Amino acid sequence: MYLQRRNRITRRSPAIRALVAESILMPNDFILPLFITEGKDVVEEITSMPGYFRRSLDKTVDEVKDLWSMGIKCVLLFVKCDDALKDNTGRESWNPQGLMQQSVHTIKDAVPEMIVMTDVALDPYSIYGHDGIVDEKKGTILNDATVEALTKMSLSHAAAGADFIAPSDMMDGRIGVFRQALEENNFPDVGIMSYSAKYASCFYGPFRDALDSAPGFGDKKTYQMNYANRIEAINETLQDVEQGADIVMVKPAMAYLDIIREVKNAVTVPVSAYHVSGEYAMIKAAAEKGWLDEEKAIIESLTSIKRAGADLIATYFAKDAVRILNGK
Repeated sequence: MYLQRRNRITRRSPAIRALVAESILMPNDFILPLFITEGKDVVEEITSMPGYFRRSLDKTVDEVKDLWSMGIKCVLLFVKCDDALKDNTGRESWNPQGLMQQSVHTIKDAVPEMIVMTDVALDPYSIYGHDGIVDEKKGTILNDATVEALTKMSLSHAAAGADFIAPSDMMDGRIGVFRQALEENNFPDVGIMSYSAKYASCFYGPFRDALDSAPGFGDKKTYQMNYANRIEAINETLQDVEQGADIVMVKPAMAYLDIIREVKNAVTVPVSAYHVSGEYAMIKAAAEKGWLDEEKAIIESLTSIKRAGADLIATYFAKDAVRILNGK
């Protein structure tokens, strides 16, 4: 008798394991989120995200140049709005001279080939910290009024030079409205990366610290998805594709690997996943305690997201991952 299949043959050396690896991380896989704040010469570490920073625009440009030199080709921009500019209309979000619009224009001037994606949601601009306009009598989020505001925001990002808008609001019907508005206003080449399956998750906490955008009342469960649901994610995603989304996203990533796979199996457009702030913070905290090897945890986590079906991964570990993959 002999073994007809010796599975360990393809595991017996690093070279062989690399040769037959099914999921391979590359710098082209990564989207790096950037937090931009007002001022000049500002670099502020985010307390709940050790090693990650808010930067003023001048420092952000330096960072983007560094990213491009490393081989990272896509950034996703978030801005921290001054409290004095916040209200319940979101009007600052479509100000042509606003921080987001200035950031897009300046980054594209400095590194023209960098792919610039922009967050489209009202929470950084809202006095209530919600992704939409609040009915102040009922305490509810107004869907259609919010979509109207977000359309103005999207067009202003397109005018500033964004390559993709990335609506993270989860309002009903917004992708079709944005696509139509982009076409009618001569921005046919601006893409849409839709947060199609964005769950109401506890893993967003550090991000809200970064932008001071935690909801001032209640929660976001009337518009972000119930984490108990799977079929709903497929329905949301298919609707977004039908309405014109160029890329679809699942958020968060690691607690939702099954959803990433389901979405990947259901659509023919690229699938992205957001390795969110809480997932970043957990690895950082455990590594600081000496409970796990940070570099190994980074690569294993990101590989699991890609193995699940993500073509693109938005992650705060992008720079670390590229350095590790390059052996630096």
